[in-house]
Order: sequence, then C-alpha cells, then structure tokens
Amino acid sequence: MSVQEPALTLRPALDADERFLFELRKATMTEHLARAGEPADDAEHRARLHYRYDAARVICVDGAPAGLLKAYRTETEWFVSQVQIAPEHQGCGIGERVLQTVLQAAQAEALPVALKVLKDNPARRLYARLGFEIVDEDEIQFHMRRAPHVSAKTQPE
Repeated sequence: MSVQEPALTLRPALDADERFLFELRKATMTEHLARAGEPADDAEHRARLHYRYDAARVICVDGAPAGLLKAYRTETEWFVSQVQIAPEHQGCGIGERVLQTVLQAAQAEALPVALKVLKDNPARRLYARLGFEIVDEDEIQFHMRRAPHVSAKTQPE
C-alpha cells in the first residue's frame, strides 16, 4: 500500500485569514528574524503580512490552512516574497510542491524566478536544490534567482 501525498491547494487569502497568517508568520519567522538582528515585533509582522496581500495564497493541506505563498509576476520575472509552512507541516515537501507551481508558471513564460532569503534560514537549502543561485547579498539576506530552463525545442540548431 502506497502512502498518498496530502491534497494540496492554493487559494487567495481572505480578510478572514489574517489571524491565521499573522500567527503563522510569528511561528515561522520570529526566530530567524531575531537571529538576523531584525525587528520581530507584532507591528513588523503585520506590516510584512499586509505587504502584497493581493498576491497572498493560503496553502491548504487536505482543505485546512497550513501555510502561505506570496508570489507575483512583474514584467521581467516572477518574485517569491514569502513562503511559510506551519511548523507541524514542515519537512513534508509542501514548500517544494507550492514553489513548483511558481516555477512552472515562470517556465511557461520563459521568465526567471527571484527571491530573498535570510542568510541563516534553512529554506535556503530547498531553494538551492530547486536550482536557485545566489546572485547578490546584503547584510542579512541572500538574493537568489533561478533562470528559466532552455528546452531542446527552443535551442538554436
């Protein structure tokens, strides 16, 4: 008998999701921000939560909220601004599965995908495994980018 992956869905974040998403942000980011010497008070968490709320998608596992994905397309790239998975769902491949949706959309348009990650955030390993490379950095973050893959169909002969 094979183990079936949980059903994963993404839906737009609603006003009613703010409490869940606020608690999720505190649970997943406070430790990393504190280590980086960045503010991690409620006001900062709320500000980050509301930034690009129009791009926020609630990650649901078997219909129940389990995380957040904020990703949006600009004229030149896709940008992932936040990925947060509830602690009880971490390590199960959910982050990779939702990032694959962004990577597929970007690939269909031959666009790169960019993101920033705190230097000591273990999520950086996932991003590297998915093909993201460090292209720049500042004091607290690595700036990472994944170029679109060139398929055999699009290569010149």
